[in-house]
Amino acid sequence: MTRQVFFYDQPERFVAGTVGQPGARAFYLQASARGRITSVLLEKNQVAALAERIEEVLDEALRRSGGDAAIPATAPKDLLDTAPLDLPLEQEFRVGTMALAWDSVDACLVVEAQALVEQDEDEDEEEGDEPAAPQDDEHGPDMLRVRLTGAMARVFAKRALDLVAAGRKPCPFCNLPLDPEGHLCPRANGYRR
Repeated sequence: MTRQVFFYDQPERFVAGTVGQPGARAFYLQASARGRITSVLLEKNQVAALAERIEEVLDEALRRSGGDAAIPATAPKDLLDTAPLDLPLEQEFRVGTMALAWDSVDACLVVEAQALVEQDEDEDEEEGDEPAAPQDDEHGPDMLRVRLTGAMARVFAKRALDLVAAGRKPCPFCNLPLDPEGHLCPRANGYRR
C-alpha cells in the first residue's frame, strides 16, 4: 500500500488534545490548515516525551544561535491555544515512531509522527538484531510531518505539558494515579486509599 504523508508547513493550528475523562483519555495530535484537519492517536507518555524534547531542542537551537534565533524563551501568551480539538475527529493512524529536527536554514522545527508498524509473527529476527528503521520511501508507514516556527513550537509544548499534568492526581503514598473511587495502594499493603 502506498504511504500517505500528511504535510503541514506552518499550519494554522497544531495541538495535542484529549477525548474522555482522566483515567480513560485518548490523546491526539491534530494539525489543521485551510480547512484540512489531520488527527493521529498516541499515548500519554508519547505526548509528554514529545513536549519535553521540543523544549530541549528549542533551548539548544537558541543557545547555538547565541540568542539570535527567532525562538521565544517561553510560550507567547497571545498565541496560547486552549480550545478543544477540531471536529470531525477522525483518527488517521496510531503513532509509533516520532522524530524532531531543527531546520536552521528556515528557522523552524520539524515534527514527524509515523504510523505504528505491526510486525508479523512469521518474521524471524535473530537475537541481538534491531529492527530496521522505516525508510522515507513510498511504501513506508503513513506519516504526519509538521513544520513549526519557534513560537508555535513553544505554544505546542506548553499546551501538551499542561494536558499531561491535568490527569488524575497522584496518591500521596505511592505516586500512582488515584481513581475517583480510590485505588489499591501498594504502600498501604493493598488497602484502599
